[in-house]
Amino acid sequence: MRKLKTNELDRISVDEFKNQSKTPLIIILDNIRSLNNIGSVFRTSDAFLIKKIYLCGITAVPPHKDIHKTALGATESVDWEYVDDALLLIKKLKEQNIVTISVEQADNSVKLNDFRINPNTTYAVVFGNEVKGVQQSIVCETDYCVEIPQFGTKHSLNISVSCGIVLWDLFLKLKKQE
Repeated sequence: MRKLKTNELDRISVDEFKNQSKTPLIIILDNIRSLNNIGSVFRTSDAFLIKKIYLCGITAVPPHKDIHKTALGATESVDWEYVDDALLLIKKLKEQNIVTISVEQADNSVKLNDFRINPNTTYAVVFGNEVKGVQQSIVCETDYCVEIPQFGTKHSLNISVSCGIVLWDLFLKLKKQE
């Protein structure tokens, strides 16, 4: 086995990315404080051909050097938009028949591994503040609350790690539906 060189990875250009069929997943980042977390979510979204990212509340927007540091150019490939009020955005997305999901620890949440997706459906996944999580009003408004099973003492994951786990899981489930 030999580690591949960067020029052997068959990376597509930003223009090619823009023309690719996207995974029917939308990310909503609500009140994310860390610019590095924001950049990491962009980079993960690029990897899984995510349809769009919404940046809400206090979440910073590109261009910013600290976002760029971890995004590595993904702010140019992944579509994004700033919307001040995440709750209003969720209501608007639901009117468009987009299924909304809060990623949060809550009573009656569905464990990520048990969450089932429907074919031909677009999902919007909400990730909340690093300390306070997803706002209760948003948890109440979304169609589902999904929780990542955890077995250690912390029961807390960094938002960029949570995003990577959830997107990978949903990506695989969506690909199985194709």
